[in-house]
Amino acid sequence: MTLDATHDPALRSWVPAAQVAGTDFPIQNLPLGAFVLGEGQAARLGVAIGDRILDLTRAAESGLLDGLHTAVVEACAAESLTPLLATGRGGLKALRGRVSALLNAEGAEGARARVVGALTVAMADVQMVLPATIGDYTDFYASIDHATNVGSMFRPDNPLLPNYRHVPIGYHGRASSIVVSGTPVRRPQGQTAAKPEGPPTFGPSARMDYELEVGAFIASGNVLGNTIPLGEAEHFLGGLVLVNDWSARDLQSWEYQPLGPFLAKNFATTVSPWVVTLDALAPFRLPARARGSDEPTPLPYLDDAHDRNAGGFGLTLEVWLRTAAMRETGEAAVRLSHGDFTRMYWTLGQLLTHHASNGCNLRPGDLIASGTVSGPTKESRGSMLELAWRGTEPITLPNGETRAFLADGDEVILRGWCERAGAVRIGLGECRGVLLAAE
Repeated sequence: MTLDATHDPALRSWVPAAQVAGTDFPIQNLPLGAFVLGEGQAARLGVAIGDRILDLTRAAESGLLDGLHTAVVEACAAESLTPLLATGRGGLKALRGRVSALLNAEGAEGARARVVGALTVAMADVQMVLPATIGDYTDFYASIDHATNVGSMFRPDNPLLPNYRHVPIGYHGRASSIVVSGTPVRRPQGQTAAKPEGPPTFGPSARMDYELEVGAFIASGNVLGNTIPLGEAEHFLGGLVLVNDWSARDLQSWEYQPLGPFLAKNFATTVSPWVVTLDALAPFRLPARARGSDEPTPLPYLDDAHDRNAGGFGLTLEVWLRTAAMRETGEAAVRLSHGDFTRMYWTLGQLLTHHASNGCNLRPGDLIASGTVSGPTKESRGSMLELAWRGTEPITLPNGETRAFLADGDEVILRGWCERAGAVRIGLGECRGVLLAAE
């Protein structure tokens, strides 16, 4: 991936908040999302810039996108990013270049600034909705630290199964229950059993958990029966979001054998509203996690020089928690974990290539997720299951509350950003959700 004028650290926008230190949305980012201006109104597409949104629907109607490919201009008038994702990486890149020019402070005086400025709205005045129409959702298990931690709880003598280092493990999730950040999540009910052999009872989950993940929206897809070579995988990735794969651990432990996750996972998955394009992330690409001398080389279809050299993303990730009691007393959220995305055993490109390796057709707007992002230290564990070690080591919060798993009223907040010397920091925004009591 190459850098261009849109990545220039010297760029400034005429939107003042885009220059505020620590903002997730400087002019070097320009993530895409969908929003509604008021109840009952149709969704519109927009680009985040500082604390405002450039309305792409109105920009297209005003002729500010003229000259771009007709499919791109028409897609900007849609109610979902899916048609825009279908224009592929080329369409997304061209739109990024045009929007960067429109928001650039250089030469933004006079008529153009007034016209474009009138097409922006304050983030505080809109409601974000799901960025794309998600046809299919697949969740992976790409963190070897997470897989080892969880395996240690259930199989202390054999925590990592033999296939893990050879094949990306995943499951097909439920697209219909994916919700946008800020949507409350209801504690699910289901079968649980105190003993592995049963018998089960039915009732609310007592072991609710979050999972810190990174998701990728598919851009142009592949035809049924065709594969996607790893060297071409990035052409099929549109952009990244944060994902909270809410999990009912007690339901999961009873139902997962022999076929894996089902009701313990499909009641809700939360995604952040802004899709940070792969082009915006170009300055933060890193080598993939190097295989150790005792680890097998990936099979040829999962091995590529470019993926080894630049398949990683320099993403810092955090989980924050704010309980109901903390909200009542005005206390700020407390950070539970701090880690990064560079230690993932499998890259996003490898996940995509493996997904299509049997001819499975991926379509624009489909979502794949990394699985829980965990690291080697306790502070970098990406789930409560790991932090409190299956409930045996409850964590104590600053106000004296303790948590072995999530309680009703808890708000989980995921945050992620990229930064490095010589580049402007960009962020993925936040992924929030409050856990409500069971019906």
